[in-house]
Amino acid sequence: MATGLLYREDAYAREATARVVAAGPEGLVLDRTNFYARAGGQPGDAGVLRWVGGECAITEAVKGPEDTVLHLPAPGVALPAPGTEVTTVLDWDRRHRFMRLHTTMHLLCSLIPGAGVTGGQIAVEKARLDFDLPEPPTKEALTEALNALVAANHAVSETWITEAELDANPSLVRTLSVQPPRGSGRIRLVRIGDTAAPVDLQPCGGTHVRSTGEIGRVEVSKIENKGKANRRVTLVLAGE
Repeated sequence: MATGLLYREDAYAREATARVVAAGPEGLVLDRTNFYARAGGQPGDAGVLRWVGGECAITEAVKGPEDTVLHLPAPGVALPAPGTEVTTVLDWDRRHRFMRLHTTMHLLCSLIPGAGVTGGQIAVEKARLDFDLPEPPTKEALTEALNALVAANHAVSETWITEAELDANPSLVRTLSVQPPRGSGRIRLVRIGDTAAPVDLQPCGGTHVRSTGEIGRVEVSKIENKGKANRRVTLVLAGE
């Protein structure tokens, strides 16, 4: 049975109730979860599962078989039995940083139009995108432009299109190394800005803030040469 993904409906759900489907040292499967499973360069969520008479720390959520989410327990902790009702509690500070950084990565894409994204990764302290780009803008120029978009407080929303609609608009896909997941018939698009003239619009399964003003000040800390036409741009949340 596939795990219901509560963060798709509400990325701000810090706690939720769920029922244990399976439990073992390889991970716990729940019928539903607010934990994001590691994918697309975004780490999986960490936190705690609580139930009557116990709790266990979760170090990360990852993808399991048959569209399930595996909640990886800390070594040596007691596990709830299948059928147990649990409360899933996110490490919210960690998740919220990922949401802010991930949304900033979308803004960065909007500032480098036409360049394919060859890789990306989010960590607690920073995020980076690799662009197929011989001559990038300066880090000072990108920092200024990013903070202007943050300050404009653009709304962040989502919409869904069919796989056929994506095939008819291949330019929506910026990532060269990772393609949107297929098979369900629907593709999730994340939009920043107005529907008529979005700042950025591209397929994405990750979690994001509701508006760019929530990100706070950001900084492009460095731009590195990683190949003939591959430039790595590293982002940090300024002052944190």
